[in-house]
Amino acid sequence: MQTTSNDLIITPLPAFEDNYIWCIEREQYDTFAVVDPGDAQVVIDQALKTQKTPSAILVTHHHADHTSGIAALVDHFGELPIYGPANSPYNGITHGVSEGASVDVLGRLFTIMEIPGHTLDHIAYHDDQQGLLFCGDTLFLAGCGRVFEGTPEQMHHSLSKIMALPAMTKAYPTHEYSLANLKFAITVEGDNEALQLTQEMCMQMRADNEVTLPTRLAQEAAINPFVRTHAKTVIASAEAYQNETLTSPSAVFTALRLWKNNF
Repeated sequence: MQTTSNDLIITPLPAFEDNYIWCIEREQYDTFAVVDPGDAQVVIDQALKTQKTPSAILVTHHHADHTSGIAALVDHFGELPIYGPANSPYNGITHGVSEGASVDVLGRLFTIMEIPGHTLDHIAYHDDQQGLLFCGDTLFLAGCGRVFEGTPEQMHHSLSKIMALPAMTKAYPTHEYSLANLKFAITVEGDNEALQLTQEMCMQMRADNEVTLPTRLAQEAAINPFVRTHAKTVIASAEAYQNETLTSPSAVFTALRLWKNNF
């Protein structure tokens, strides 16, 4: 399912079991950009379908399901600018970028946000003019990524940084985790009517084989327990799980992430 933002066309290319490679196009351009191409073939198929060629690759972090298709794409299409974290252990990046840098994607400027936690090199690409955020594995619909390399405090800070963006920002995560995340969120905050409605909507969408993404930050503020660590109902559930008083939003987040890991 394509989404449009003014003249940008954003298409999810399904890969592996639940990844999305996001394809960014503009009608007047004969090229496109891709975000986190873990699978080269689906990008090659998109090029054939649209009769366009890739002009840039955007990498959010080094995990193989986000980067393992890049070498084959360069082999197939020739040298491409590959933007990614300046501190990444992935060695295929040609243009390392850090906090506050800008990347020109088809004439649109995306600003880099460093959002460590899931990995230490994780970044997001934010177009403040269009209200778009490609956030990799940090924020999901009703959830967040596992904390593999960073600390829970880092992840909580990164999510807070994302949630400080305008509420109508569209976030484009790279996995279809919505139903599993919503099941956990309902366990945490079962009386949340917005959450109940979102679960019903997403269940119907997945039954129809539709993509549940992007999500708006306004929706996440209403339903996502990992960014609702200030809400009394979320605090109470986290404290019940942890069997102790939690004195900060970061401590609530840490308890929720541990709970979700074992859910």
